Amino acid sequence: MLAIVHSRASVGVMAPAVTVEVHLSGGLPVLSIVGMPETAVRESRERVRSALLNSGFEFPARRITINLAPADLPKEGARFDLPIAIGILAASGQLPLEPLSQLEFIGELSLDGALRPLNGVLPAAIAVTKTGRQLLVPQQNASEASLVSQGNVFATNHLLAVCAHLTRQEQLSPVATVQAEPSVFHGGIPDLADVRGQHVPRRALEVAAAGQHNLLFFGPPGTGKSMLASRLPGILPALDPDSALDVAAIHSVSGRPVTPEVWRQPPYRAPHHTASAVAMVGGGSHPRPGEISLAHGGVLFLDELPEFERRVLEVLREPMESGFIAISRSARQVEFPARFQLVAAMNPCPCGFLGHPTRECQCTAQQVLRYSSKVSGPLLDRFDLHVEMPVQGADVLMHNHGAGQIEEASESSAVVRERVLLARERQVYRGCVNGRLAGRELQEACRLDSACQKMLAGALDRLGLSARALHRIQRVARTLADLDSADSVNQRHVAEALGYRQLDRQQPNRSPVSS
Repeated sequence: MLAIVHSRASVGVMAPAVTVEVHLSGGLPVLSIVGMPETAVRESRERVRSALLNSGFEFPARRITINLAPADLPKEGARFDLPIAIGILAASGQLPLEPLSQLEFIGELSLDGALRPLNGVLPAAIAVTKTGRQLLVPQQNASEASLVSQGNVFATNHLLAVCAHLTRQEQLSPVATVQAEPSVFHGGIPDLADVRGQHVPRRALEVAAAGQHNLLFFGPPGTGKSMLASRLPGILPALDPDSALDVAAIHSVSGRPVTPEVWRQPPYRAPHHTASAVAMVGGGSHPRPGEISLAHGGVLFLDELPEFERRVLEVLREPMESGFIAISRSARQVEFPARFQLVAAMNPCPCGFLGHPTRECQCTAQQVLRYSSKVSGPLLDRFDLHVEMPVQGADVLMHNHGAGQIEEASESSAVVRERVLLARERQVYRGCVNGRLAGRELQEACRLDSACQKMLAGALDRLGLSARALHRIQRVARTLADLDSADSVNQRHVAEALGYRQLDRQQPNRSPVSS
């Protein structure tokens, strides 16, 4: 007898359909699995046998052939335990065949028949909603499946409950859809009001959030570079539903929890500088997302930028432009989304005190040059804003002076976020966030009068800027205009945008990072 059960594989952030065909025939009792099963799939025969017996079912003493189609798609993991078990029960007449045509199953079985959670359930749930079928998943995966559930996702914690649902003895209730309000932020994001002084860097952070620009802070240790960068997620707009689903799908396949209450909150990733290139972009024999994909839709913060290996930094250049990373292996190629906002921090020299008002730098000119050259020119070009973090005096750090200064220093993330949201609304109306403007869109959005063009031309000649740097200055100027609710870019916006390119101001006998 033949039974056909529908399931889903996991390839990157996709969930291709897999048909589990179970055939029972005469001959010596044996169970064979074909269709490019990997080790975990081949081992499912023992888990399924024990789960069926311990759940009170009969394991047929016949020749059992299981085909996982399509045969040219590698199958990995224990996600096919449940559909194989259901197929054996249906082929042996212990379950009806009719309900199987409208259902898909994924789940790992324990030896007592309990269902264990899996990675990559959300992509499967997304794919199933496009087929008109229903999906049955382990109970512990119900929360992430609820993000796309349209009454077609069921969850339970045991094989017996699945069988009762198929025989209509006890119907399972669909997983309810749960979505967070776009304005609701959780997770203990630190507040911008904690930052004392640093008015120019705070302004640069707001500009970066408003236009989705890449930002580089540089300055002596202890000036608040990491502190300021960690507050960027708190002033970013919530993700739109499609982007939020992409982010949740990436976290699902990587085995990270997907929480419905915060699923529209932009992610924030801060890998250590010892991270390898594979850890950064993803990879492995079975490709998994790296840090740049886990930061998709949010912020990737690289502290101590020159301490990262040069190779690790250079692999960032292509995904920064394309918004995705393609990982190729001999058997397959997998693409992961990787549209992130890069924020980095670095010291001006190895000891960190070059240009410090009270501490003397101990580095030689050659050491400073070697340190700064760890960040290549092409990568530096991809930062829209280079902002120095000056040393703050004791009067600023310990208490404020003047009513105006108190108000500015205590401005919270919520207040700044309102301005960012208004600027983003103008960009949405134009059709593209400023940080991604290119070609004709860039020229249309950033029309410059003759005075602005003359100012930019002078800066181009004086600083030796590349075409990429010129375009990034235009994008920042457009964001500054949006923050001012201005329809056009003026000289003040261009001048401020030029002021945020401090590492381009290379002067004789000075390191590029001392600016």
